Amino acid sequence: MTDPRPLAELSLDEAAEELRALADRLNAANREYHQEDAPKLSDAEYDALKRRNAEIEALYPELRRADSPSEQVGAAPAEGFAKVRHVVPMLSLENAFEDAELVEFDARVRRFLGLSAEEPLAFTAEPKIDGLSLSLRYEKGVLVQAATRGDGETGENVTANARTIPDIPEQLDGAPEVLEVRGEAYMSHADFAALNARQAETGGKTFANPRNAAAGSLRQLDARITAGRPLRYFAYAWGALSEPLGATQTEAIARLTALGFQVNPLMRRCEHIEEMLAQYRAIEERRATLGYDIDGVVYKLDRLDLQARLGFRSTTPRWALAHKFPAQVASTRVEGIDIQVGRTGALSPVARLTPVTVGGVVVSNATLHNEDYIKGLDSKGQEIRGGRDIRVGDWVRVYRAGDVIPKVEDVDLSRRPADSVPYEFPHTCPICGSDAIREEGEAVRRCTGGLICPAQAVEKLRHFVSRNAFDIEGLGSRQVEALFADGWIREPADIFKLRERYGPGRPLQLRNREGWGAKSAENVLAAIDERRAIPLNRLIFGLGIRHVGETGAMLLARHYGSWDRFRDAMEAARTHEGPEWEELNAIDGVGPVFAAALVDYFHEPAARAAVDRLVAELAIQDVEAPRTEGSPVAGKTVVFTGTLEKMTRAEAKARAEALGAKVAGSVSAKTDIVVVGPGAGSKEKKARDLGLEVLDEEQWLSLIGA
Repeated sequence: MTDPRPLAELSLDEAAEELRALADRLNAANREYHQEDAPKLSDAEYDALKRRNAEIEALYPELRRADSPSEQVGAAPAEGFAKVRHVVPMLSLENAFEDAELVEFDARVRRFLGLSAEEPLAFTAEPKIDGLSLSLRYEKGVLVQAATRGDGETGENVTANARTIPDIPEQLDGAPEVLEVRGEAYMSHADFAALNARQAETGGKTFANPRNAAAGSLRQLDARITAGRPLRYFAYAWGALSEPLGATQTEAIARLTALGFQVNPLMRRCEHIEEMLAQYRAIEERRATLGYDIDGVVYKLDRLDLQARLGFRSTTPRWALAHKFPAQVASTRVEGIDIQVGRTGALSPVARLTPVTVGGVVVSNATLHNEDYIKGLDSKGQEIRGGRDIRVGDWVRVYRAGDVIPKVEDVDLSRRPADSVPYEFPHTCPICGSDAIREEGEAVRRCTGGLICPAQAVEKLRHFVSRNAFDIEGLGSRQVEALFADGWIREPADIFKLRERYGPGRPLQLRNREGWGAKSAENVLAAIDERRAIPLNRLIFGLGIRHVGETGAMLLARHYGSWDRFRDAMEAARTHEGPEWEELNAIDGVGPVFAAALVDYFHEPAARAAVDRLVAELAIQDVEAPRTEGSPVAGKTVVFTGTLEKMTRAEAKARAEALGAKVAGSVSAKTDIVVVGPGAGSKEKKARDLGLEVLDEEQWLSLIGA
């Protein structure tokens, strides 16, 4: 991940574009972590992106998006489980990474409560378990329901699975009539290793780390599978209660212990910051010997009456903080540097390492980001690692950022071989031989081969069949790669011709391929046929156009409504000027980089021909903007400009969209209403020059009945 631009250098349009991209990346990361149990971003990368999002929103509050990651916890429940609405939301925690942030947290709590620095204020400190959050509801002492966090408001009903975990009591003696216990389901290192060994022996799925194994085991549709997985449970909090568990966090946790729950033995009550930091250090020192994964320490205000006074932000409590650990580090040797080619043509270097254990996981490769990173430079040409480059044969310090993705921290020059030479980053694609160019201002070098590059073609096909694109059940990454290698599919349209070319009665049949059978082949062919009818937004996202994420695809689909109108607009905007180009750029959430990538894609002859062949196989479903029956602004395009005094810009936008309006970022002849506040400036003038309907905030609120 390249260093972000300083906030002061961002224009309003650039800030909006970055918020759109951040929303796409963070929302996808939430799904990967909470729904799919397969995170691609490290905890550190996720935290950095979320912090960047918050910083931009603080600078430009009017750009805050309706789908802002700041307002989200986890991800929506997965299909296949009954939904459970949490009576008390299951929120996430604010993160800290430096000791100074703990000091500020203490000061912030004191300011809120009106306490001086000298007045006593106790906190608890306990390990932050790296597992899957699980809420247990007891009524009259009997376990009646277990639910995952989900998106914080609604989780998945996993009651049958939770009953198989030995640490979870079926009945409680002396519990409140209603008691909702919250904690973490996890897997020990020893149990994880044994499970992976059994899975490998039987040809089953092995897991990357204990957290993924715990989440995947708890979220099985068949509870018998969960019963065979060695899950454990630590209780650390509560939700709905019919009566208090105690007056303090310490007393409440002691009550849970007395009821028969496992609580973490390293929890301590601390009376000042020095004790909190000392407990943090003590837990960090014992981390490698605990036998289960933790990634930090959680501090909670001890007095529950003060917790109640502090209350909650939208997604986090004000009275708690998660103090994350630094990434774990190990030394190993670089055996080689390979180049991987992604679906956008990006050449990504990967260090092949002598295998080493880092944080309980065997690491054999690490990302090297881009050619500047290998040279010891950041995206602005400034030195990192003291300017030390990375070479084959070097000994390097490797860390698992957020305990997930391995990265190179530093190079040990004292162990560098005498005959080592600097790594030469390729200027041609290692897969297809096309030129690999680096455009001005970019850190990434890209293959220019496009669709003739097999690596890009395979990655585009993998993206096309992925969950948030066409979501073709039974046709995953491995199947796509195998079918591509044998020439059965070369582009998306070929997927929809598989039955015609390789179905029943053909000389070569899908069901006769290794690893397939009659039933699995027919199931996949049926799944493909089901996806011939596809919503416009999924088609746009499935094309894999650079900069066009899932959220951006929905913005386009709602704005243009139909494939024909969308396609015609892209054709008309070929020259990056004219009314269609202005209309595209006026869509709120679409910036010039996004727009240029989109339009240019449709004017690349090979890409456009492939799209035409695909569309001929599909029945593309129109997408309508949200509408409210009887809304006076349904279907109209609205622009907000100037300072709104009775609501934030984000709130105004969300309310307008909920009423079926389209919110644009700039004024054009196709704008219907311009809502102006103090400081409206040029947008108001342009609106009046065009003869558009101009309303002040009071008139707008009156119009929508607010």
